[in-house]
Amino acid sequence: MKSSKYLLAAAALLALVTSPALAYEAGTWILRAGVGMVSPDSENFVDDDGSTTTTVEVDDGTSLTLTGTYMFTPNWAFDILAAHPFNHDINLTVADNIDPGFNLVSIKAGETDQLPPTFSIQYHFMPDGAFQPYAGAGLNWTTFFSTEVTQDLVNAGINGLSLDDSFGLALQLGGDWTFSNNWLLNFDVRWIDIETDATVDYVVPTPVASEEIGTIKIDPWVFSVNLGYRF
Repeated sequence: MKSSKYLLAAAALLALVTSPALAYEAGTWILRAGVGMVSPDSENFVDDDGSTTTTVEVDDGTSLTLTGTYMFTPNWAFDILAAHPFNHDINLTVADNIDPGFNLVSIKAGETDQLPPTFSIQYHFMPDGAFQPYAGAGLNWTTFFSTEVTQDLVNAGINGLSLDDSFGLALQLGGDWTFSNNWLLNFDVRWIDIETDATVDYVVPTPVASEEIGTIKIDPWVFSVNLGYRF
């Protein structure tokens, strides 16, 4: 008798696991929330004046992410990425070109917060499958704020740093694994073209002088894992 109960329970569980997921249809909404990591490219800014080489690198940042996807056909969708602000350390390395390594200076120069809202058009390859991969392309707008410099940079004569907003291309690959009629697990990878013009404020001469030092190319990969719900 107990064996029969166990067999029935196992059969019911197998039926639940193997039951087909509801297909993505026109009008379906998918909301996802999770954790994302922004991993910038290396050597985001390099300035070589002949005697020294100055390199700026932006560190990784991790934060909460939120996406909303609207299916306007079973295959095509519009997707919006939002997030809690990402925080990034900004590191500065100065090398002596005449005697490499002799006067090498490496410090944390500052930090900044950024928000990267991204709008994409997605194509879902298998809208009827339990695993539903997709690819997307769109536009990103990244705004930087709460940018601060460290005391080391102030001691070097720089007391301010500002970063302009960025507009660029965004590419995306991902997939939804539906484990019930409404709930899903999502994996998502994006590459975003982010470039920002940097301006520094010098302590001297007086009054404070500002100078645009160049374009910092961040161009990050963004990796995220999300839990989603569709309706």
